[in-house]
Amino acid sequence: MLIAGLVLTGLAALIHVYIFVMESLAWTAPRTRATFGTTLEEAEATRSMAFNQGFYNLFLAVAVFLGTVLIAAGAAVAGATLVLTGAGSMAAAAVVLLLSSPDQRSAALKQGVVPALGVVALVIALVV
Repeated sequence: MLIAGLVLTGLAALIHVYIFVMESLAWTAPRTRATFGTTLEEAEATRSMAFNQGFYNLFLAVAVFLGTVLIAAGAAVAGATLVLTGAGSMAAAAVVLLLSSPDQRSAALKQGVVPALGVVALVIALVV
């Protein structure tokens, strides 16, 4: 179950790296605007907010990646703490998005289901 949890949280981290790229590096690009449903004017007006938000996503992914490395190196407690914090925050942010913007349900599910499943698998592995 540990491997399943780490694979799922690793996949969630990769998704969040992709979100970082869209939000921080390609926010005004046509493909990103289509993904987020924004006009060029909206994207320009929210560029600095998206840039900052993208880095939040990157930092969560880094925590998961670093935690996975620590687990592999034998520092299970520190590693699991980082993985659970990073992936748990991803899942929690998806719940906030779902509750605050029900019309964004699809985005919330895309960003939240995989880390939530990873957290569940990791917790089961740690408890059993």
